[in-house]
Amino acid sequence: MRITVLNGLKAGLNLRRLILLLAFSATLITFLNSYYSSYQVQKQQLIDKTLENHKAYAAKLVSATDNFLLAAQQQLAYVGKILENDFNNQGLINAEAERLRLQTNSFNSTIIVNKQGDILGVSPQSLKLKNRKVDSFGTKAALSYRTPMISEPYISMAGNLLIFISQPLFDKQGEFIGYVGGTLYLKRTSILNQLLQVHYYRDGSYLYVVDENHRLLYHPDTKRIGEQVFENPVIKAVLKGQAGTELLSNSKGVEMLAGFAPLTVAPWGVIAQRPLEDTLAPLDNLMWQVFIKTAPVGVITLILIWVLARKIASPLRQLAETANTLDRPTTTRELMLIRSWYFESNELRKAMLKGVGLLHSKIGLLRQEAQTDSLTGLHNRRSFDAQLSHFIAQRCPFAVLAIDIDHFKRVNDEFGHDIGDVVLQSLAKILLDVTRDSDVVARTGGEEFIVIMPRVEVKRAYQLAERLRMRISESYIDPVGCINVSIGISGWPIEQLNIDEVLKLADQALYEAKKTGRNRSVVNASYGQDFTTISESPILE
Repeated sequence: MRITVLNGLKAGLNLRRLILLLAFSATLITFLNSYYSSYQVQKQQLIDKTLENHKAYAAKLVSATDNFLLAAQQQLAYVGKILENDFNNQGLINAEAERLRLQTNSFNSTIIVNKQGDILGVSPQSLKLKNRKVDSFGTKAALSYRTPMISEPYISMAGNLLIFISQPLFDKQGEFIGYVGGTLYLKRTSILNQLLQVHYYRDGSYLYVVDENHRLLYHPDTKRIGEQVFENPVIKAVLKGQAGTELLSNSKGVEMLAGFAPLTVAPWGVIAQRPLEDTLAPLDNLMWQVFIKTAPVGVITLILIWVLARKIASPLRQLAETANTLDRPTTTRELMLIRSWYFESNELRKAMLKGVGLLHSKIGLLRQEAQTDSLTGLHNRRSFDAQLSHFIAQRCPFAVLAIDIDHFKRVNDEFGHDIGDVVLQSLAKILLDVTRDSDVVARTGGEEFIVIMPRVEVKRAYQLAERLRMRISESYIDPVGCINVSIGISGWPIEQLNIDEVLKLADQALYEAKKTGRNRSVVNASYGQDFTTISESPILE
């Protein structure tokens, strides 16, 4: 009988240990599963968004590069019309070659050649090519094609790696008499390099340009310019005229998130990419902070389970089963339905309810931090996109204000990045003060902000933009003083345009404001008439 009792006690002790182990394991696995699932969801969203951003980024650079090449060809065509009327005037030839190079800095050098291949005019004179015969791939090809041409990269007579853009010349009878052309250096400073280098960021992102022969026309590592790259699926796709995104390994084996788009003016492709590791670094740090904050809650919950589980029998089984669903919205209701008919099981149920609430609150905090700009407290790009999706789903029209601080680089250079951050925070406060509660204010870049105003038409949007601009210009920020902003205005819906195109219209209007003198508001012509003559009229109380 005694042995039977001892065996019963041992069996009871083993059962309690088994129950304790099961409860302990279930809670720990649930906690880790919730953490891991949240991380994987955030990781995939971050990767998808980065890929789309790089695709849009590459498309933006393609547009800028296409516009530059078209402008360069237009300059050549304009000079060509002048030369065709008086091609025997050597003074005119010399003057036009010099003016073409210096007027807009579009070309590193310019030449004017007759149909025999004699160089009649050249700028700069230091090249010492005048009265010589053309003797390089691009200059000779221009004689053969006799059409507007953008050459492949080649080594010039002066020893420079370059591309050559040319415009043929014809007399009044339509006979070919020569051409005018300009060069863009690839390994030395040129306007094309400057155009692309402006978009280089220190977060690991970079871009490069390839031509139809898989040759690098631009790369942040100048030593690689002129190199041919063949075993790269992104380069193959973009040279087929495709635009898109891809996760791939580069030539050094580094995983990259790449977006790409082809040019239309020349058979080139632009690829923007960023290392996957650099992209995920902020998320890894954020998840680690969440883990640190939630770990004490998890530890406390496990201790409570260990203490209470020794006295739990039937209710413990239900609680352990429910513990596997802590991350479900219905968990709280399920816990409340469990019959905790004695003190110990009731206390355990309270502890689990508390743990579920804290876990959900921490996950909510993670979502909030992932949607908020850490410096200004405004919406970040992810939250901004979500708000846009909501407005579009509701078919709610809205106006878009694209805002950029004028000469912000000077602030950072003169006062340092800490003061630059103060300026950004001050601007964020002004934006929140002037806009309505229903407006969405987001920081989408370094000194770039966007305001979305639902149910606001173009005239009222312009008035708000002017009010914002004046308020900002009159606000003193110590020690910088007063700053100015430029504002581009667009809106949705615009017939046959999607939201990306509407945002692009706002960027174009912002670019126009910058180009025409800064410290002004410009409405995109596709959205409405010019309202620059309208007097300021407050629209918000």
